[in-house]
Amino acid sequence: MRIRAQLERDWRFIRGLNRTLKRVKSIAPASDHLVCDDIQDAVEEWRDRPALTFEYKTLTYGEMDALANRFAHWAKGIGLRRGQTVALFMPNRLEYFPVWYGLSKIGVVTALINNQLAGSPLAHCLNISGAAHVIVDAETSPVFEQAKGQLEQPMKQWVLGQAHGDQRDLTQALKSCSQLPPDKSVRDGMVAKDTALLIFTSGTTGLPKAARVTHVRAQLYMRGFAGATGASENDRIYVALPLYHATGGLCALGAALLNGGSVVVKKKFSASHFWEDVVAENCTMFVYIGELCRYLVNHEPSEDEGRHKIRLAFGNGLRADVWAEMKTRFRIPEILEFYGSTEGNISMFNFDGRTGAIGRSPKWLREKVNYRLVQFDVEKEEPIRGLNGLCIECGPGQIGECIGKIGNDARSEYTGYVDKAASDKKILRDVFEKGDAWFRSGDLMRTDSDGYFYFVDRIGDTFRWKGENVSTGEVAERLQAIPGVVEANVYGVEVEGTDGRAGMAGVVVDDAFDIKAFGEAVGRDLPAYAQPVFVRILPAIETTGTFKYRKIDLVADGFDPAAIKGAVYYKEGAKGYVKLTKPGFAKIMAGGVKL
Repeated sequence: MRIRAQLERDWRFIRGLNRTLKRVKSIAPASDHLVCDDIQDAVEEWRDRPALTFEYKTLTYGEMDALANRFAHWAKGIGLRRGQTVALFMPNRLEYFPVWYGLSKIGVVTALINNQLAGSPLAHCLNISGAAHVIVDAETSPVFEQAKGQLEQPMKQWVLGQAHGDQRDLTQALKSCSQLPPDKSVRDGMVAKDTALLIFTSGTTGLPKAARVTHVRAQLYMRGFAGATGASENDRIYVALPLYHATGGLCALGAALLNGGSVVVKKKFSASHFWEDVVAENCTMFVYIGELCRYLVNHEPSEDEGRHKIRLAFGNGLRADVWAEMKTRFRIPEILEFYGSTEGNISMFNFDGRTGAIGRSPKWLREKVNYRLVQFDVEKEEPIRGLNGLCIECGPGQIGECIGKIGNDARSEYTGYVDKAASDKKILRDVFEKGDAWFRSGDLMRTDSDGYFYFVDRIGDTFRWKGENVSTGEVAERLQAIPGVVEANVYGVEVEGTDGRAGMAGVVVDDAFDIKAFGEAVGRDLPAYAQPVFVRILPAIETTGTFKYRKIDLVADGFDPAAIKGAVYYKEGAKGYVKLTKPGFAKIMAGGVKL
């Protein structure tokens, strides 16, 4: 039986791998066939079929393309040329994908700005995008207005909705723009290694970085998932993830639109309405991050959760315990977990459904993949090197950093960030031989004897919470600007029953500190996912010999008020930060508090 089960797993893995490789094998950095051409080909084949649905309004492939063409002609009309950038700062809505699809037709880069940002982080992202124009809607325009005083250069604001003052009415401007495709001559000479999008990631330190997503990368995402999911023109994919992220905005859209299927886009995720929507929209797939699935299994049962037609859920970050309950409670036939990063060159799939695994590299495939695990010193936050100066590969069961060998082909290229210095920091050299170069993922993983990979944790200054990477350096900087906070050391702590790590801030304070004012400032200055869940008052912050803040002992202490000295607070919804007591701690550990 064991041999038969192994053969069945291998067959499922090979079948999924072949589907994926078949779709991506023709992608080439020097090709003049861009991601917009892939989408245009789909439009020509399925012009009259439904493509995008948002709030019960549907665009066919032809209508989606016509709208995209209007955005392309609008951009040409205001003088934008290939290689220039437009910032897109909006929540999920029907026009989101057509905006960047249309702009890519004339070679204009779209910077996908996280619509949860505000203030300094928002201004930072807009500044490093290099854009002179920003597209907003009624929801994000006021947020942009508050941040525009921090911009390094003036930015013209185009509103999909009613414009005021010096704003420009994009809805009105589009009415006079042609629905016909722009002439391809405007992007003569462009190739797939040129930039298509900027997607922002918090990286490992500091403010968000702009990852360069070339047409090659966008094609790998979209074509790769068109193959990996096995989607067809009969599939309808539910997308409640933000479209400014690659998982929702490229992987999920590619799976549907490059196969003649359709996408149901939601403005945001709601556990209460998820299954109701899925049933009403006749969806057959949905895309997830682990946190989304945990919300679903923790939500009270509903009739709709047993009436759906979902045949596949695909995404990343799904914990083993939640995985098992997803399959049994919701009767989902297949779960496809994958691993990848926006700026990196590592991608892996768990095609055969091993619970908890993020991917697999069987022995017979080892020489065909570009990723490895190397032994890692967590205290020093650097790979361990042997006497010969080279890194040491991990064996089964050992935890190490996942790295990807950098090459010149489409699947192993590394394009990095707009900031070259930030890009260089992610490259590890002289790894297994002198002169080689590997991309550092910043993720700790382990493998088993069957070649499955399992995610363990983020390295150092970044942890994941609510499906987002949280930069401790960025959060600490904002906290230290709050009156009464002398120093702040931010880190993530494990909370049983949650995905990722909850943010905790160890702060040294003076007489001006007020916990209520602190909470108000946190709520105003930081996006929800980056706001510390716990705050610990410290007499001083311990540093290492190189003057770096020590986190390892604070992480080990956790948030139990009975085990640590000094006051501990936790964020209790609208109440702000309240003192954590022993009963309160017990309630959190029992899952009785929504963090």
